[in-house]
Amino acid sequence: MGSDRAPGPEVLGSLRAVRTSDVSVTLVGDAARLDAELTRAGREDADRITVVHATEVVTMHDHPGQAFRHKPDSSMRVAVQRVHDGHGDAVVSAGNSGAMLACAIFVLGRLAGIERPAIVTVLPTPAGPLVLCDAGANTEPKPSHLAQFAMLGAAYDRAVHGRTPRVGLLSNGGEPGKGTPLTRDAHALLATASGPFQYIGYVEGSDLFRGVVDVVATDGFTGNVVLKTCEGIAEGMFGLVKQELEKTPMARLGSALVAPALRGLAKRIDYTEIGGALLAGVTRPVVIAHGRSDDAAMASAIRAAAQFAERSLPGQLAAAISALG
Repeated sequence: MGSDRAPGPEVLGSLRAVRTSDVSVTLVGDAARLDAELTRAGREDADRITVVHATEVVTMHDHPGQAFRHKPDSSMRVAVQRVHDGHGDAVVSAGNSGAMLACAIFVLGRLAGIERPAIVTVLPTPAGPLVLCDAGANTEPKPSHLAQFAMLGAAYDRAVHGRTPRVGLLSNGGEPGKGTPLTRDAHALLATASGPFQYIGYVEGSDLFRGVVDVVATDGFTGNVVLKTCEGIAEGMFGLVKQELEKTPMARLGSALVAPALRGLAKRIDYTEIGGALLAGVTRPVVIAHGRSDDAAMASAIRAAAQFAERSLPGQLAAAISALG
């Protein structure tokens, strides 16, 4: 109920998800509004969608801790509680990500050994998927947290992509003296860490799409800026290409030849195809979707959550972190 355009995208996304996969969805929120949206969208297709009423809503402006304490019957907290109680296998939200982090930590609990859960997202690059951790959960982490983000990202990459990843720490230069006290201390921790990954040290922003690294760790503030910047660049570049292709009749003729390739590229970088990001480090799958998600993005997030649950991904992450010590 707390996303930018709720609850329309959530309802329509749920319908898309159940039509294209074997998932079942419980919609938590204002039952009257949800029922009305379902009726408007075609309730005959909603046999695997259940509605659970919740009387409160966490808005994007709510302080996460206060929302958790003072809105116990919010749609977000009720949804997380249902997963904790065994009435669901994963939870998806496009609402306040800080409040979702609080709900997940205090209701579901952290994996053993994890100090701070982090948001893991995947960016497409010419060399393959790039795992980014943290993408927005922790804006002021400690060095030990940042080192764990690298390990969570590495564990995620092994579980999802089957790689022995090359892990880098995002900084403003490759030299050891670069960065901030946070990155220098985290670098010292990672330089002595051992495990099924290769720590390659500092990487710069320009390295992210060059194939030199599979996993990049950073604080949530920087990671979120990187993520949003990549989204903006992708949209802007397509706008510039479109302008160039429409300048002359010859260019417009040529655009027909490159259109299929451009559509394929657009699909690869479209956040609605990815849907949502995993909150890694809690005991059950939690997927955080973009606040402005449309129904396609919500359907993708639901399908991703189902896949994480089928793979028991939190358990795989817990085993990997335990092995790392």
